[in-house]
Amino acid sequence: MENAISTSSRANDLKITDVRIAVVASNYDYPIIRIDTNQGVYGLGEGRDAGHQENILQFKSMLLGQNPCNVDMIFRAIKKFGNWGREGGGVSGIELALWDLVGKVYGVPCYQFFGGKYRDKVRIYGDTPAPAESSPEAYAAAVRGRKELGLTYIKFDIRPRTFQVDGGTSGQPTKHEYSLGARWRAPGTGEGVKLTDRGIERTVEIVAAIREAAGWDVSLCTDHFGHGYLTAKEVIRLGKALEPFGLAWLEDPMPWWDIEGHKTVTDALATPIAAGEELFLWDGFREWIEKRAVDILHPDLLTSGGMLETKRIADYGERYGIPTALHFAGSPIAFMANVHCAAAIPSFVALEHHGLDMPFWDSLTTGHEPMVDGYVKVPDRPGLGVELNEEAIEANLRTPGTMFLPTDAWNTPKLGFWRPDNRWAE
Repeated sequence: MENAISTSSRANDLKITDVRIAVVASNYDYPIIRIDTNQGVYGLGEGRDAGHQENILQFKSMLLGQNPCNVDMIFRAIKKFGNWGREGGGVSGIELALWDLVGKVYGVPCYQFFGGKYRDKVRIYGDTPAPAESSPEAYAAAVRGRKELGLTYIKFDIRPRTFQVDGGTSGQPTKHEYSLGARWRAPGTGEGVKLTDRGIERTVEIVAAIREAAGWDVSLCTDHFGHGYLTAKEVIRLGKALEPFGLAWLEDPMPWWDIEGHKTVTDALATPIAAGEELFLWDGFREWIEKRAVDILHPDLLTSGGMLETKRIADYGERYGIPTALHFAGSPIAFMANVHCAAAIPSFVALEHHGLDMPFWDSLTTGHEPMVDGYVKVPDRPGLGVELNEEAIEANLRTPGTMFLPTDAWNTPKLGFWRPDNRWAE
């Protein structure tokens, strides 16, 4: 039997020699990571969509000279410097690149490092941006287009700024008045929303049109619509009005940090509540899970800590009867990382695809699996199973001519810190 381990790389002698970045401009910027080694093998990763490359490069001096196979040791050293939202993108993206590198060295797909796979293909849910014309017919057409792509799980936008109403507090429609209510700016307090009966009625009309267009064989869910504009009681009023349409979930109905607000809504509604895309590490999810503040965990592994940490989060949620869907809005590199992670999660629901409208998205890498009938095959190639199409990357850079430029300015730390090999760097 042919040895599957790469003989061109000696794992015990591997050392990280460089970290470089290429920022692709898309619906959200994609900060793509390449970690180089002394043996020519490299790993690919990606920071959180719309994140900054500095979130990644701040860790370079901690990585140089380290053996990339010591993934857990490196992760423990850098995770203390990450945070919620885009601030978790550096820690998470580096974790992806390390696992990709290790998978290439040992000749196995990443999912093997997380306990193996539970499924051979991963169900995709398609994000559907709000149409320019905020009418039930326009929304129905947008969702119908997603169904024609073969998707069996579709998310659509219901947001406070989506629908203009027939009138509001002024009696005349203005750019500050929308169907979820009339927005106003109270002196010294900023913006707010008053949910109106007409706003609820209008939202029901739109969701009814979407359900009719999608049919009952398609799972439907909403994108986040709370944004802190609605109180928990207003969300509950709206949620109860939408219950007849059998939605798979309402996403982030309250501010991302509001555990008690989410629990109030979760306990009141028959429709499941999903949240978690801004939370960092297992530690960030623990209280949400133990309080059963949501019905569905919704981590973004480019914030939550990468593939293994997201697997740990999902497994802890499963103990409490809470399944996991994966939020995602990046390039094919991190998309395939999500596929590997999803394959290893027993309680997995669906994975988001946010690049369906990007004409160049598929060209950024080679080797990634295409979506067929709403599913993506779990690859068996080493690591993440993808390679860069450098020509396509170069053509879509945020700043032309900046693909994987030297990052020597980040070789030494700005301040002293404890390195993974148990010594101080200065």
